[in-house]
Amino acid sequence: MASPLAQSPVSAREALQLWLGHLAQERRASPRTVEAYAHAGQRYLGFMERHRGETLSLQDMGGITAGEIRAFLAHLRQGDHPLSPRSMSQALSAIRTFHRFLDRRHDTPNPYLAIVRGPRVKPSAPRPITEDQARGLLAEPGLDPDREDWEAARDAAVLTLLYGCGLRISEAMSLTRADAPLPATLRITGKGSKTRIVPVLPAVQTAIEAYLAQLPFALSPGDALFRAKRGGPLSPRHVQATVQALRGRLGLPASATPHALRHSFATHLLGAGADLRSIQELLGHASLSTTQRYTDVDAESLLSAYASAHPHA
Repeated sequence: MASPLAQSPVSAREALQLWLGHLAQERRASPRTVEAYAHAGQRYLGFMERHRGETLSLQDMGGITAGEIRAFLAHLRQGDHPLSPRSMSQALSAIRTFHRFLDRRHDTPNPYLAIVRGPRVKPSAPRPITEDQARGLLAEPGLDPDREDWEAARDAAVLTLLYGCGLRISEAMSLTRADAPLPATLRITGKGSKTRIVPVLPAVQTAIEAYLAQLPFALSPGDALFRAKRGGPLSPRHVQATVQALRGRLGLPASATPHALRHSFATHLLGAGADLRSIQELLGHASLSTTQRYTDVDAESLLSAYASAHPHA
């Protein structure tokens, strides 16, 4: 029996379902990603069918004009729930991915999509937390009476690592048992296989050692350093859920995420006098312009402090 992904669709709706199956089964996209792409694709086809007054065939998908695509984007900006430029950009990205699938798998290219430009999206500034809030997040796991001691020590170690070394979650989760005890510096491979050297603070080393001292599982050198409750590798999603629970207990804003600890690492270094180029190296940013966003954040906090403290402000 032929695979559903090998079928030749007749209608655009059938093609959409094949594309979603391709994302889930071949590309191993997360359920949330597939759901978001499905919503964007259904909204796109629904608009085009209303616009043309007929059901779209596969062949019709190659003839959707740039003007029609722009009309769809304009439609997204209207109504009771208009999309933000960032959400519109994400919807257009999903549509481009859909059309690439139609081109490669079903020989239905669309030459007009390439000339459609998405909305200009202003990069959002990082939203770090304060030093006191960071200390609260690192200490809070040990105060949870419903969590086993080794799990609390693990969560504290992970968060201390993110904040103390400025790591991404994926980078922290990539550490193995052979990496511990942590040396004075870590060699981290980040985005784009870019390698950087990160200093390790004594507080980070101590937190990792405290976790390993209580870990109830025996690990081989190649095993992931951080383990889940039943012994498997800890997932980034667990770290995100843990921080969500902690910020609820501490009354922190929704912007207090695991990645905010990385932002805070950079912003607090900048505030203490570290130069931008050094921070770029520590974060593993390919471009200095990416790191420069932290300058704006620090300037905002400085002006805020000035306005609240200066007697003539």
